[in-house]
Amino acid sequence: MNAVDWAILIVAGGIGAGVRYLLDGVVMRGRPGAFPLGILLVNIIGSFLLGLLTGIPGFATTWLAILGTGLLGGFTTFSTVATETVLLAQGGRRDWAWINLLGTLALCVVAAALGLMIGGMFPR
Repeated sequence: MNAVDWAILIVAGGIGAGVRYLLDGVVMRGRPGAFPLGILLVNIIGSFLLGLLTGIPGFATTWLAILGTGLLGGFTTFSTVATETVLLAQGGRRDWAWINLLGTLALCVVAAALGLMIGGMFPR
């Protein structure tokens, strides 16, 4: 990757983080203290899209880095899932904490697998 590619990757990461913030805000608006559905949706969508990009035969590695690592890396977030899981448990919602932790893992793996499968259907 050259300097321009790196710059695009960095900007893509910022865009991804901004889109995450907006989507989470829309989903969680008016729901303070509710189950963190916004971040769950963000991570499912991001996992599917990364699987899709990764599964497309011959997808350019530079663009995979820019879109996968940059855009989708900025969009998805493991640290927020971890923090929200701990906060749910500390707030007495251990049931939601387990659902958040295990649900995120299971749903994101399934989403990534579906993305890989669909991406693999693209012609070479």
